[in-house]
Amino acid sequence: MAVNEVVIPVDDSVNAIDEALTSTRALVDLATAWLAKHCEREGRIDAERLDERQVAAYELAFASAELLAAETLAAYSRLNPADTVCEALAAVVAADALQSVHTRLGPLRTEFGLERDVTDAAFANKAVRNCIEAGSEPGFRCSVGNRILTGSDEVAPAPLDEDRRLAQETFARFAREQVAPVAEHIHRADTDIPETLLQPLREIGCFGLSVPQRFGGSAPDDRDDHLMMVVITETLSRASLGAAGSLITRPEIMTRALLKAGTPLQQAEWLPKLAAGEPLCAIAITEPDFGSDVAALQCRATRTNGGWLIDGAKTWCTFAGKAGILFLVARTEADKSLGYRGLSVFLVEKPASDGHAFEVEQPGGGKLSGRAIPTIGYRGMHSFDLSFRGFFVPDANLLGGPEGQGQGFYAAMAGLTGGRIQTAARACGVMQAALTSAAQYARDRWVFGAPLAALPLTQAKIARMAAWLAACRQLTYRVAGELDDGRGQMEASLVKLLACRTAEWLTRDAMQMHGGMGYAEESAVSRYFVDARVLSIFEGSEETLAIKVVARELLQRALQSR
Repeated sequence: MAVNEVVIPVDDSVNAIDEALTSTRALVDLATAWLAKHCEREGRIDAERLDERQVAAYELAFASAELLAAETLAAYSRLNPADTVCEALAAVVAADALQSVHTRLGPLRTEFGLERDVTDAAFANKAVRNCIEAGSEPGFRCSVGNRILTGSDEVAPAPLDEDRRLAQETFARFAREQVAPVAEHIHRADTDIPETLLQPLREIGCFGLSVPQRFGGSAPDDRDDHLMMVVITETLSRASLGAAGSLITRPEIMTRALLKAGTPLQQAEWLPKLAAGEPLCAIAITEPDFGSDVAALQCRATRTNGGWLIDGAKTWCTFAGKAGILFLVARTEADKSLGYRGLSVFLVEKPASDGHAFEVEQPGGGKLSGRAIPTIGYRGMHSFDLSFRGFFVPDANLLGGPEGQGQGFYAAMAGLTGGRIQTAARACGVMQAALTSAAQYARDRWVFGAPLAALPLTQAKIARMAAWLAACRQLTYRVAGELDDGRGQMEASLVKLLACRTAEWLTRDAMQMHGGMGYAEESAVSRYFVDARVLSIFEGSEETLAIKVVARELLQRALQSR
């Protein structure tokens, strides 16, 4: 048979992959344990010592993420033995992940306390070597890519129950029929998301997915349903990241913060409104000089009669114009040495406005102004710079009431975990759109007398794109399930880290496959590329997540398991 007619079987298939991944996992565990020991102070990971080893921590976080993704896809293929394409995709991901671990840890072996003979032996291991060679073999990858190109590019779908499947179908139809036809115009004209999209989304419950049913939403009263959020977020993001896929994130962050820290009166007032999408909301945390370093925020709230006066600046406040309520983190304690313990959350009400700028003046002289930041992508929602000057917020809008003063950091973090798993789902949606576009273009485009899809390099690229999309998707759904069980807080950051970085190169390759047309704004793939670039920046920057969240937690777990 010709190489492009059948998927070449991998030696002993999933069992061989498992053996290779297990061997490499042992090496990563050794590196983690050594680094943990040298970042420890009195049984905890010391921030200063960790910062001295940022390069090693960064590489460890990505190596761990890639390895976990490979393990997850291998496990999925084991549960679906009839899906031979998925088994082949697992082999591609495993080969890439094993090589990446070698590349990330090998040159830094002294940073991880690894002797040269240990690292050499780990990658000379027969199972590892065979797995890398089999999964990287050009003929094998070409056959995998050909199967995608001549079949379906919908890879490794998550098994869904009836409710989630119906929700997926409903939102997919909405995305296809209503979002996709206007997505390009919203992007190229940099317009607001129109009410013709927002109102139907309100009606089908888009904004109440995380709000418990007792408050008018669709989430269960007794548990979280991150899995439903992931399903719908990915589905909408396929049509447009900026015009649909990110709409759910802000109400979820505010909802989870309200459920964790809000008073009963605040929950009763605001959760039904959030569920109805009236008002829309925005999150105001980041400041011009402080991004992911939340503890250093400077925007201040000063006590006044009946409430607080807000002074300071916020930036990258997405959807602040259309929003009628801002979830604002501000410093309520004058002592800056308190760090995150001096922060509180305020629910700041304002009129909704269209366009790229707004200004609100209060009778007492307070002022709030906003200006949209021009961006290369992620358009439609607009991200704003905000300036507060003596802007009054009543006592009733301090999240948690008097007991909430100084507790804002914890409330914000409760919401951001959900935002990170959603961002991983958004990345998967954008990747799926890019893969579908690349595959269709490859089928239609002829070069040198043959379809682009018939070229071995095209097939090999499609195989790798599909494989890593499958791995990121399965890991995203796995972690969403863990969050629903009360676990997976760190893993939500880990999968966000991996999926967002993967979306960057995948959309780049999809764009490249289109040639000159990929660089034209009239091609949707150019939008996928510029949209994907923002994913590693917001909801926790790549560097902060890798070092301060993922690596730190991996090292702390290593200490606890000694």
